[in-house]
Amino acid sequence: MEIAKMMKKAYMNLDLKSDSKAQVLEELVKILDDQGIVTDFDKLLSDVRIRESLSTTGIGFKIAIPHAKSKYIKEPAIAFGRSSEGIEYDSMDGDNAHLFFLICMPEDAGNLHLKALAALSRQLIHEEFRLALEKAENADEVLNIIKAIDQEEKSA
Repeated sequence: MEIAKMMKKAYMNLDLKSDSKAQVLEELVKILDDQGIVTDFDKLLSDVRIRESLSTTGIGFKIAIPHAKSKYIKEPAIAFGRSSEGIEYDSMDGDNAHLFFLICMPEDAGNLHLKALAALSRQLIHEEFRLALEKAENADEVLNIIKAIDQEEKSA
């Protein structure tokens, strides 16, 4: 599982402007749409919202990992967003989310989204990993932190 290949610098926004769950989902999908890998913005956003309506992806620890398999995404992609203010996200622990990973996979990607979700979750439970993402000053730093996930996954 190589998370860094799915999470390019262009797929990151370290200063989200959203102030609601609905807005942050739209803002994250827009990141991918702006990169030309979305075939229908509204339909991909709808797929993400449908998945979110089943159960919250606000996992706690200030993190949300919305995800969807969709025929409206051309390739596996993970958009990363950060909100210094935090956004009310119906998180399991009741806290606002600050770190967002939107995992979007084509319908024919098998269980790749579950592998990406598991790899991210294994790291995000560690406070030092979350703090590093919160303090990263730019997309290069975020990508280097994410590459550490790939290294750990290879050695596991």
